[in-house]
Amino acid sequence: MSALLILLIAVVALALGYVFYGSWLAKQWGVDPNRETPAHTAYDGKDFVPANPAVLMGHHFSSIAGAGPINGPIQAAVFGWVPVFLWCVLGGIFFGAMHDFGALFASIRHNGGSIGQVMKDSMGIKAQRLFIVFALAVLILVIASFTAVVAGTFVSVDPAAPTYAANGSTAMTSILFIVIAAIFGFFVYRKNAKIGPATIVGILGIIAIVILGQYAGLHFSRTFWVVFIAVYVTVASLLPVWILLQPRDYLSSFLLYGMMIIAVISIVGATFTGAATVEAPAFYGWKNPAGQPLFPFLFITVACGACSGFHSLISSGTSSKQIDNEKDAQIIGYGSMIVESALGVISLIAIGVVWSQTSAGGGDKFQLSAPPTIFAGGIATMFASFAGEKSYAVIYNLFTLAVSVFALTSLDSATRLCRYLFAELLTPEGKTHDDLTGAAKFFSTPIVSTLIMVFIGCGMGFMALSQIWSVFGAANQLLASIAMLAVCTWLGKIGKNNKMFYFPMVFMMLATITALCFTIVNGCKTIMAGAQWGTYFQVIWSIVLVILAIRLAIMAFQTLAKQAKKA
Repeated sequence: MSALLILLIAVVALALGYVFYGSWLAKQWGVDPNRETPAHTAYDGKDFVPANPAVLMGHHFSSIAGAGPINGPIQAAVFGWVPVFLWCVLGGIFFGAMHDFGALFASIRHNGGSIGQVMKDSMGIKAQRLFIVFALAVLILVIASFTAVVAGTFVSVDPAAPTYAANGSTAMTSILFIVIAAIFGFFVYRKNAKIGPATIVGILGIIAIVILGQYAGLHFSRTFWVVFIAVYVTVASLLPVWILLQPRDYLSSFLLYGMMIIAVISIVGATFTGAATVEAPAFYGWKNPAGQPLFPFLFITVACGACSGFHSLISSGTSSKQIDNEKDAQIIGYGSMIVESALGVISLIAIGVVWSQTSAGGGDKFQLSAPPTIFAGGIATMFASFAGEKSYAVIYNLFTLAVSVFALTSLDSATRLCRYLFAELLTPEGKTHDDLTGAAKFFSTPIVSTLIMVFIGCGMGFMALSQIWSVFGAANQLLASIAMLAVCTWLGKIGKNNKMFYFPMVFMMLATITALCFTIVNGCKTIMAGAQWGTYFQVIWSIVLVILAIRLAIMAFQTLAKQAKKA
């Protein structure tokens, strides 16, 4: 199958979804460009700061993308490229983008509050508390997953593996990228530099550090990088958003846009050399080679390429506090997810063209094994087919850099969200942190709550990504279902159309709970046969998430039933 044809169909469908369905949702919900946003009404110069729409789009897109739309579709390709393609496109339009847009809009209308605040408005304070506990459990998995991803792309010294010079280059470039972002933020927000010229200088800086990374690298063990990541996200999440979060995410969005442009050029160019043919099977069957049924595991594995609950936490945690005008909610909330779905399709194409070089396709498992290397290798292979073999290393390093930068962005945002949610959980209604005493005051202190979550999340980052991702994927999609429940009940309360949420939230609830039950049953069997502690983690975490989700679902459906009687 032609990779170019697959991409064209996806782009046209996703664009039509944004223009027609996204605009219809904005009208149904009553998006009002004349209404002041929390960035203005609650401005504090730290978390509530109005951002240039382009800057906020960069932050939001980089934060929600992370490594998810790359890891998910590539791992799900064992089901066949057709079901993954359909889920990325249709799931993105009718599930993921609607979910993200709804969460952002609901948070804006709740003074930049979390989905927990939205849930309290329609379902009560008990539902809010349960949601926060659930969200914190998911955020720990986010931190653990992306810590494992970043450490994997940085490590170049490991007694059990060969030295990878490319990873050392990626590490060097990523560190320099953080420095450039901080400089960019200083000049734009404190020296009032114009965004246009500053952006040009910033992009030139990115090009320079990518070139420098080809000649210099940082070579440390995986343990070192996990510890480094823990220190970095702790500091980054405590800094005011203008110092690092906004500028880094804005600049990283250009890296992401550039990466997608290069990917498109690679697909188009390779079409004329015959190197853009998807070799992966169109449909493997109703079970993948590991024996997992297509339902529910396809929908869980693709994760962020179609729908992600983590996005609701970004929408309601950082983006809603920075949006300058409600009219930007559609492009930032709905539009960012549409672009992410396109990235998911590109990731699918990448593994499709190098299928025979992957372990899934029967190739050498050490050649292209991890999703980031498959993604980078697939695009680099297509690019090199018409630009020459020497270009392979440059493109490969650029794309592994992009993956690590996006994952670091998600790590910073996830850790910051933990701080917000911790404070919300421990602060009674009508009180502030200054009113608290004793243990509640101590544990809700930003540095303490941040260190607790980083210690747990990054500590779990020492585990293999495969041990974390199966639980993360299910938990992430389950969170999406619960966020849709929250927005749905709130829209029902204020008399707006909420019926578009009914099928997506029920489907995601059934798929994720089914997947978690599979994990629990299989984990228990493994434990009985003698398992490592990672299996215990999978089982315990899955049981907790299922219990919390079922309780929240019951409360939500009771609320919807009461609203229906009043209507």
